[in-house]
Amino acid sequence: MEVKQDSRGWLAEILRVEDTGAHQFGQIIVSTAYPGQTKGNHYHLRKREWYCVIKGKAKLTVVDRRTRESTELVMEDVHPVVVEIPVGTLHWISNIGASDMYLLTYTDESFDLNDPDTFYEK
Repeated sequence: MEVKQDSRGWLAEILRVEDTGAHQFGQIIVSTAYPGQTKGNHYHLRKREWYCVIKGKAKLTVVDRRTRESTELVMEDVHPVVVEIPVGTLHWISNIGASDMYLLTYTDESFDLNDPDTFYEK
């Protein structure tokens, strides 16, 4: 992801439709996590998600549910990155900073209360 910066601030194209391969628009979500808090610990059977920390610092953990192989990535606003969460991958994100963390999420399928496609693990 390229970040363009000048004296007024910065701009970044977080995600473009050609990055997703989607043929329809899904959903954009902004969420916060207070210091020390974790969100997620779930997986999806259909949905792909893309995460970008736009304020603060977080640790993203993804786990392959078949092999139990775990990967951790520190994400922060100082060096923003976009990370795709593949279908079927267990994932959670923890605020490891001293202030609130803001997470921008794109999911390729809008949330449906009657069919949420969200499965939690203990």
